[in-house]
Amino acid sequence: MKKLTEGQHDTEFSPSKANVGPALRCPQCGETVGMLTWEPPFQGELELYGKDFGDLMQEPSGGLLVTERFAEDFKAEGLTGLSGFQPVEILRVRRKRRGPKPGPPPRYLYVLPTYGQPALDMSRSHILIHKPMRCTWCRAIGPGAIDGLALEPGTWNGEDVFRPRGMWGVLMVSERFMRFTEKHALSHFTWIPIDKYVWDPMQLLYPQPVPPTSNC
Repeated sequence: MKKLTEGQHDTEFSPSKANVGPALRCPQCGETVGMLTWEPPFQGELELYGKDFGDLMQEPSGGLLVTERFAEDFKAEGLTGLSGFQPVEILRVRRKRRGPKPGPPPRYLYVLPTYGQPALDMSRSHILIHKPMRCTWCRAIGPGAIDGLALEPGTWNGEDVFRPRGMWGVLMVSERFMRFTEKHALSHFTWIPIDKYVWDPMQLLYPQPVPPTSNC
């Protein structure tokens, strides 16, 4: 899943205070997994780039903000993989592009995606690794670039939203979750098949051609 930028529902969230707690640690090797957690009170500001507010936003600590409508439909449909559902107080809305003054935002809730069961299949994932894997549980690596991912058979139990072991920073969803968002017309994200997922910020996989030099 990837945030859909520059669309009608482009919305960003910024916590008002650095209320942070300890990051997750691998139960096997003790290494830090992911970022520092976000602790109450859950407060912050919205930055509205589009016309309307989005139904889902990633929060800087790795959690998600979802609208109350999203949460009610998610539970009613029996989907899994999100926990918490804690209310978030929106202190202010800032319009970041020209447009009419926004109305009051919807109610947002803070949720955490599942982590711990599904794991990347390192032999079938195409990852340029800078830091070798030392732990078979958390499978933490230092990826330089990614050109497609795969889950290890038998590790995924059907969770609809999760972060896989081996790539905590990637948020994955089931096909059922994708159909759910389409059915309820939920906004602010798009879909990438995991075998088509590309992350190459340094252009290590697909370097840009060097323009010819002039002799003048």
